[in-house]
Amino acid sequence: MKILKIRASGLPLFSSDVEVDFLALQRVSTESAETMHRLFSNYYQNNVIAITGINASGKTTLLKVVNFSFRLLNNEPISIIDSIEIFDGLLDQDIVSFTIFFYANDHAIHMLHTVIKKQDDRFIIVEETLHSKSITSAKSKKALFDVSSFKQEQMRNQQEAYLLDDVSIMVAFNKRQAERISIVDMLRFTNNNLLGLNAEIPHELIEFFDPSIEYLTIEKQFKDQEIRLKFKNKEELIFHQLSELNRYLSSGTIKGITLFLNALKILKVGGYLLVDEIENHFNKEIVVTLIRFFMDQDCNPKGAVLLFSTHYPELLDEFSRNDTIYIARNKAGITVENLSKILTRNDINKSDAYQSGYLEGTVPLYDAYMNLKRIVIRTLV
Repeated sequence: MKILKIRASGLPLFSSDVEVDFLALQRVSTESAETMHRLFSNYYQNNVIAITGINASGKTTLLKVVNFSFRLLNNEPISIIDSIEIFDGLLDQDIVSFTIFFYANDHAIHMLHTVIKKQDDRFIIVEETLHSKSITSAKSKKALFDVSSFKQEQMRNQQEAYLLDDVSIMVAFNKRQAERISIVDMLRFTNNNLLGLNAEIPHELIEFFDPSIEYLTIEKQFKDQEIRLKFKNKEELIFHQLSELNRYLSSGTIKGITLFLNALKILKVGGYLLVDEIENHFNKEIVVTLIRFFMDQDCNPKGAVLLFSTHYPELLDEFSRNDTIYIARNKAGITVENLSKILTRNDINKSDAYQSGYLEGTVPLYDAYMNLKRIVIRTLV
């Protein structure tokens, strides 16, 4: 299953509708096609999507909207989805709607429309329909997402006793198609540097982050695990808790191994990897390495997608296309805008445009800066 577009309306934290496109919004040249994944016909997917903005601009919240949409499609109960805080501020009379376009194994384009409301301090689905159409009917990008051209395939029936009120009707579709979206959500690792997998760690990966390590192995033995760590020319260390590695490995090494192991998992199946503040504990070259893996068709033959947020405008210059970048701003509510709608030319230096304030809302306000400066000077008196 491949996601084509996500639309969300009525989210209290956002001042307008949210829209995230996974397909190219700009013309795809022969050169840029080499960094993308062709889904069907002449429709290409951006394999890396970056979300940028200043502190508290809504970058993490946007990632959570995407994560919630994925898990809704995977028919997970809303009550257990850990991105549920996107509904903060929703009143009993309010409704939120998600419209998700996706491409499935049946070689058709589908549209899931889900309406959610708050009831008795719970979030429930009050209306839902699943529509579909043949890919041959999508003669243009506009036609691809033309709601009127879809035919209703399934409608939520509130009399269906088997269906919980916070579980999507996608449960029947997923069972019929025998597929789910492969997701690795690393949002919880933003400030938590613990190895997240009990898996064999390639030596080349360990050496990439810390050449002084001779080996690091994690073995599961019944209910216990044994962790063996050896630095070159040092005695072997044996642990039974992953947290003990924090005493010997840097935060960058721990997070790096976790991130790249998850990336390998997603690249293998063509899934989705979500990372918040991707630059935390890393230098620029490590982040660029990961981005390039997802843009390399040899490393990413199944069209896996990396979605990440960042504060670092320098990373934006790694992208030759503007439609892979979203700008988040927060002024009386979060807004999200694709960079291709602001900069029509791909050859403009993206980091310069970001830091100069040309994109508006991407640098701290001058008045806020001057007020902070006055406080700093006042404390020195």
